[in-house]
Amino acid sequence: MTPLELSHAISAALAAAVSDGSLALPAEDVPESVHVERPRQREHGDWATNVALQLAKKAGVPPRALAEDLAARLASTPGIAKVDVAGPGFLNITLDAAAAGALARTIVEAGTAYGRGDAEAGRRINLEFVSANPTGPIHIGGVRWAAVGDSLARILEAAGAEVTREYYFNDHGAQIDRFARSLLARAKGEEAPEDGYGGQYIEDIATAVIEDALAAGDPDPRTLPDDEAQEVFRARGVERMFAEIKESLHGFGVDFDVYFHEDTLHESGAVDRAIERLRAAGHIFEADGATWLRTTTFGDDKDRVVIKSDGEAAYIAGDIAYYLDKRERGFDDAILMLGADHHGYVSRMMAVCAAFGDEPGRNLQILIGQLVNLVRDGEPVRMSKRAGTVVTLEDLVEAVGVDAARYSLARSSSDSTIDLDLGVLASATNENPVYYVQYAHARTANVARNAAEHGVRREDGFDPSLLTHETEAALLGMLTDFPRVVAQAAQLREPHRVARYAESLAGAYHKWYGECRVTPLGDAPVEDVHRTRLWLNDATRQVLANALGLLGVSAPERM
Repeated sequence: MTPLELSHAISAALAAAVSDGSLALPAEDVPESVHVERPRQREHGDWATNVALQLAKKAGVPPRALAEDLAARLASTPGIAKVDVAGPGFLNITLDAAAAGALARTIVEAGTAYGRGDAEAGRRINLEFVSANPTGPIHIGGVRWAAVGDSLARILEAAGAEVTREYYFNDHGAQIDRFARSLLARAKGEEAPEDGYGGQYIEDIATAVIEDALAAGDPDPRTLPDDEAQEVFRARGVERMFAEIKESLHGFGVDFDVYFHEDTLHESGAVDRAIERLRAAGHIFEADGATWLRTTTFGDDKDRVVIKSDGEAAYIAGDIAYYLDKRERGFDDAILMLGADHHGYVSRMMAVCAAFGDEPGRNLQILIGQLVNLVRDGEPVRMSKRAGTVVTLEDLVEAVGVDAARYSLARSSSDSTIDLDLGVLASATNENPVYYVQYAHARTANVARNAAEHGVRREDGFDPSLLTHETEAALLGMLTDFPRVVAQAAQLREPHRVARYAESLAGAYHKWYGECRVTPLGDAPVEDVHRTRLWLNDATRQVLANALGLLGVSAPERM
């Protein structure tokens, strides 16, 4: 019996109580599904619900009386072994072994679909993440968002949402000018400007720009006047840098559906249209020769200049137009992932959302990611071979590989600072969390291979009532919980919940492996208990693979 099936059984018991007059509750107040969860103490049963406490006041009865009535009705439900009433009206439900064990077959037959649901069905979500400026390689902060963002997109899709992964290409502003001047200076053998960019990659890009120009039959940009040369290095350099960024992300398993160019907002008139829409709504005013958005109306600490007194658009003007553009493209939710230095950005953008008549925290959601510290042998790692001052995506992947990098960055809540020990992440030990989970999957595959060699075949028998060992009950409990974990990770926008679940599942599997045999000892005959355990083994294998897949991490067959 799955949690969903149990939830429906409880709803049916409530409906029956209303129908026969035992429960004075309008039929429309009977929930279609009832929340069930694992008790904190396993000896209290397989599942618990507080539905009696939730409905008792409305029904005008003591919670415990309602709980006792429900317990009596549920006791006769197939698959339920017993129902206990605890405290003021909690229901603790224990399934019989066959009902619990039947889940193994359900999972194997569902395959990759197990864990998927419809909690976010019908919602179109624009998920913007990474969006690193095209002025250098992706640094470790951006790498964290690549891992977390792509994992979140996969989880939201598993919860039924239609997700568009979007990269905001910031090709408008002073940082692009500094990048172009840095390339030109390096090409001419000069020191980078004081406010420019350094590192080996600047020399690499500058050399590539020169080679590209010559290959196209254009003049060597170093021979041009500085203003013309700078424009060549701007156009070709940004194109080169961004191509490298996309290639790095692709190698990291991250690809985007949309690459949105900031310049288009200004060139298309989108900024002016957004401001005029806010003006029509009464939220724009003029003062001190500038144009302002009255964000204090919506909780911001001060109003914001959108057009400066010199006629130039302020930075927030592009953000305003970009948010409106996403909504006009039909997205219900715009989720934006930002670095730790953007906390002050949240209140002003939520005010923008509200000014357009939208719901802050729903139509616009902003996730803030904290810092990542890298250490090796107890010493901080801060320098890149190529970028000079920051550790890049390529540095991390070279040190630990894609799987370990993605998993380690996604397994902690993004609003917490994390310390990554490169030595641990490169090791084949249980201290390495990704190794621990991947090894569990590889072990399930090895058990299946051994079973085949010993003639243990799933199709020859399945008797879930035989799964009575305490480690089997614990493992089945973990497997049952996977759909709820995925739904919760989607709802809370927290991919780390899937990673932590995978580690707990791996631990439950390793314990079961040490206690229960899938293949018989010596010349002993193959029995139904072996075949049934193979179903459980393969169900675990499937859920581990599904969980790793949601994190963009491979599920190896051998290690």
